[in-house]
Amino acid sequence: MTKYELKDKVVVITGSTGGLGLAIAQALRIKGAKLALLDLDLNKVEAQVKQLGGESVAAGWITDVRSLESIESAMANASKHFGKIDVVIANAGIATIESLEHMAPETFERTIDINLIGVFRTFRAAIPYMKKTQGYLLAVSSMAAFVHSPLNTHYTSSKAGVWALCDSLRLELKYSNIGVGSLHPTFFQTPMMDAVHDMPAGNAVWKGNTGIWKYVPIEEVVSAVVNGIEKRKDIIIVPKINTSIAKAPGLFRGLIEFLGFNSKQLRQTMSLSEKNHH
Repeated sequence: MTKYELKDKVVVITGSTGGLGLAIAQALRIKGAKLALLDLDLNKVEAQVKQLGGESVAAGWITDVRSLESIESAMANASKHFGKIDVVIANAGIATIESLEHMAPETFERTIDINLIGVFRTFRAAIPYMKKTQGYLLAVSSMAAFVHSPLNTHYTSSKAGVWALCDSLRLELKYSNIGVGSLHPTFFQTPMMDAVHDMPAGNAVWKGNTGIWKYVPIEEVVSAVVNGIEKRKDIIIVPKINTSIAKAPGLFRGLIEFLGFNSKQLRQTMSLSEKNHH
């Protein structure tokens, strides 16, 4: 497959001022991409725009992934500013360590709302622009989509949901030539993970980043993201050694899709679905 060149591609990133968002934006800018940066804190977004080279190559908008209206407005602004949108990275996310028994209900709901429904809203708002450029959608999931740990019911279910959402959406958008990928890194250092490990329970459940829970460098994650976009990958696993763990739950998915959703049936299904909305 020919490489999807990032030079002059317009990339939208939600949660752009978080640890991973900052690092991805920097790496994509080096590749010559133009960046639409979406986050909650205007001061941080403005500082990021400045640091990346100013309005002609980077622009930012206050955006809350808990509001479809907020994201739709940001996508419209980004498209107007740069003339198009090629890639959208749904990166906004939160994590805490708590047992389901003692968790405040709003903690569970907020985690699902940001980590999973936030991806739905981001992609929903992006699709009209993606259809014009035959672009690529990438959601930040986690190895937690496949490895379901204690004290993380809210987080693992949100990340497994993101993985499933991407798999289903890929089939829906196949005939519009829009790529859909999910990113599944293991632990890497960000302020969010530092906060998790500062909690005694968080440190205990992950054994203080030792053994199989050892951190990978954030550079490894970012490099995999850039490579994943350039290859429009369906799934990006970091580190690669975890690939078999990640693929095990979906081992028969290809066969099931082949038997249950063949191309002709899929095209017909999507065509009928479109008619329902016109």
